[in-house]
Amino acid sequence: MSPVRRCSRTACGRPAVATLTYVYADSTAVLGPLATYAEPHCYDLCAEHSERLTAPRGWEVVRLADGSAPSRPSGDDLEALANAVREAARPQERAAQAGGARGADPMEVARRGHLRVLRSPES
Repeated sequence: MSPVRRCSRTACGRPAVATLTYVYADSTAVLGPLATYAEPHCYDLCAEHSERLTAPRGWEVVRLADGSAPSRPSGDDLEALANAVREAARPQERAAQAGGARGADPMEVARRGHLRVLRSPES
């Protein structure tokens, strides 16, 4: 027997990453992280089949988040990255700020490229 559990879908041999269970009384399908061990009335699904999962009409799909999985970048992450790229693309402003920025911002201690080291605020 292989130590890697496989997708329960017919003719799919990809490794399982999620477990699907049904709560028939509530008409709910629950898709969560891969269970610790295989249950007889649960279905292990690969990434592709877990993303495309749909439930019968009148049923609800509950997707439980996997805390160990890497999260996708949020809007804040992408905005911070875009701002850092914009600031790094302005070398003439950076050079001007390097000479007089420390006096202008009392919180700024040092600067390396587009990153600034700030003094912690005193509470």
